[in-house]
Order: sequence, then C-alpha cells, then structure tokens
Amino acid sequence: MKRPLLGRGPVRHRRLWPRAHAFEVPSFFLLLPMRSLRLQPDQALARNRAAWVSFHDADHGESGPDALAWCEALLAREGVEGVDGEIWLQCFPRVAGHAFKPVSFWFCERRDGSLRAVLAEVHNTFGERHVYLLKGEGLARGAEAQARKVFHVSPFAEVQGRYRFRFHRRVGADARCIARIDLDDDQGRALLQTSIAGQLEPLTPPALRRAALAQPLHSLMLVARIHWHALRLWLKGVPWFSKPLPPPQALSR
Repeated sequence: MKRPLLGRGPVRHRRLWPRAHAFEVPSFFLLLPMRSLRLQPDQALARNRAAWVSFHDADHGESGPDALAWCEALLAREGVEGVDGEIWLQCFPRVAGHAFKPVSFWFCERRDGSLRAVLAEVHNTFGERHVYLLKGEGLARGAEAQARKVFHVSPFAEVQGRYRFRFHRRVGADARCIARIDLDDDQGRALLQTSIAGQLEPLTPPALRRAALAQPLHSLMLVARIHWHALRLWLKGVPWFSKPLPPPQALSR
C-alpha cells in the first residue's frame, strides 16, 4: 500500500515573448495514491469533508463523488491498457475551503511502477476543463511529451502553439518531483516556461500543519499573485486575447 505525500516548493512562471516577465511563488501540493486510498483511506487526509487543508473528489474529473472512477473510465474509453499499478494524483488541495486547480496530473503506472500515461487536467477561471492525454516511454525520467494547445487558459496567450511536458520524480531520503510545462508558438518560438516542483514527505498531521502555518491562505494568495502579475503584464503592453469557444472535445492527445 502506498501512502499519500506532501510536496513543498516553488511554482515558477517565465514569459519570454513578447515581453520578458518572470515570477516565483511558494506553494505546497498533494501527491495521492488513489488506488491505495480506495482500499484504505488515510487518516491524515481530510477527504470530502471540511478542514483547513482538504481534498475533494468533486474538484477533479466531471465533479463527481469518485475522481478515480472518472480517471479509470477515461483510460478505458481511450484504449489505454496496462494501467494495472498505482494511479497518483498530483494536485493543489483546498485551503480554507478555497480550491485553486490550474493543472493537476494523473500519473498512471504499470504494475512494475513504470509510467504508462499521464493525464494533465487543466482548468481555467471560467469553470472550463480540458484533459491532455500524454503517453510515451521514459515520461517519469524527463522524456518530453507534446500536445497541441487547444484550450484557453490565459488572456495573454492565444490558443495556438504546442505544449512540451516533462516530469521527474525521485524517491528515497531526498524525494522530490517536478512537472514542467513549456509553450512554443506555431513558429517554434518559446513563449512560456512553467514548473511546479517540491520536496516530498509523508502526509502527516504535523507536516500538514507546518505547510498550512507557512501559507495559511495558500490558494487565495496564489490567485492574488497571479492577478497582480497579470496587471504587470498589461502595463508592459502584452497583448490581450478574448476568450474563444472551448474545444468541441474535452480531451486531446
């Protein structure tokens, strides 16, 4: 049985064009072994109930009561076979009842622990959701997976170009993980470089208290900082793009 993990580290965002702009903010996130939790809930995780730091299934998938069931049904529908190991969900928790979920990652493993596929579940501020299905050997060791951008996220970036995803996870005494998402435009020019990284430790009540005390309004502060940097981008003259219609399909490969 796998145990839930807590990650603590920075969220980084660097814009390269048409104006240079970068910021880094402290953060913490959950890394949850969803199939293990189905068999044996963990007392340290406040799941689907009120707590200062909590996880709610309804924040993922189609907002139903069982996010893992949604993930498994999607894999079956898309013909992704061989996911007979753990399914890990990396996500931001609710903090003080507020959910901020720009991107969550579902790491779908084979029985031997190798990575079969990743679902990058993206939400925007308009309540819309899109899933990028990523496959390929070596994903857990930093191999690059690409997906065409089809979903509106930021008013400062057109819905065009290509994402490049890379993932690393190290286990042991110095466990850590990092997820990188870079965006290139249709001409191959680098536009954005982003990452979520953190040291990993077992999810325990003391670990959660330390994280919550360090960032008691974690979700709200992330949103506030993003809006502050959006204002700075606007003042720098970065073009603003209106929101287009969402893609006809909720998933792309």
